[in-house]
Amino acid sequence: MSKNGFFYRNSLGIVLIALMIVTLSGQAYTGWITENKELVEEGQAPLSIGEYLQSGHFLQATFENWESEFLQMMLYVLLTISLRQKGSSESKKLEGEEDVDKEPTPHPDAPWPVRKGGIWLSIYKHSLSIAFGILFVVSFVLHFFGSFHDFNLEQSIKGKPTVEAASYLFESRFWFESFQNWQSEFMAVASIVILSIWLREKGSPESKPVDMPHSENP
Repeated sequence: MSKNGFFYRNSLGIVLIALMIVTLSGQAYTGWITENKELVEEGQAPLSIGEYLQSGHFLQATFENWESEFLQMMLYVLLTISLRQKGSSESKKLEGEEDVDKEPTPHPDAPWPVRKGGIWLSIYKHSLSIAFGILFVVSFVLHFFGSFHDFNLEQSIKGKPTVEAASYLFESRFWFESFQNWQSEFMAVASIVILSIWLREKGSPESKPVDMPHSENP
C-alpha cells in the first residue's frame, strides 16, 4: 500500500466508517426480522424494510446507542482538560503546560478560524466539545422520539391507553434505555484510562511505549 495513496492516508477513518455501515446494516436487518416476528405474533401486519427504518423500534435502538457515545466523547474531551490520571496514556502530564494548552498563533497553514480571530476563534477553540454536544442532543431527541412511538405502538397493540410526549419524558422505560448505555460508556473509558497505566500495545498511539515506567505519563 503506497504511503502517498488516499487509502493509506485515510485508512483508519475509512475502515471505522465501513465497520459502522456493515454493523448498522446488520442491526437494521435483524431488528426488522425481530420486530416483524413480534408484530405477527400480536396479529399485526409486518412492516416493509422501508417502514421499519422509520419506525420507533429502529430509531430507539439506533439513537440510544449513538446518544451514549456522543455523551461519552463530549465529557471525555472536557474532563481531560483539567483532570489527570497518573501513569495513564489518556491523561496529560501531572505538571507543566502542554501544546494543547497554549493559545493559538495565526500562521499561513493554520485553520481559517485561527487566522480570522475574534468570535470565530473563540468558537473554534471549543468546537470539538460543541460538535459532540450537538450530536448528543440530536441523538437524545431522536432516541426519545423513537422510544415514545415504540411505547405507544405497544400500548395500542395491547389495548392500553397511549401517553403524551410530555408524560413519556418521565417514563422509567425511557431513562432505563439511556442509563444502561451511559454507564457502559463510562466504564469503557475508565477501563482504557486505568488499564493503560500498566498494560501496553506496541505501535498504538493509545498506549504508552512498552518500556515506559508505569508511573510516567507520555
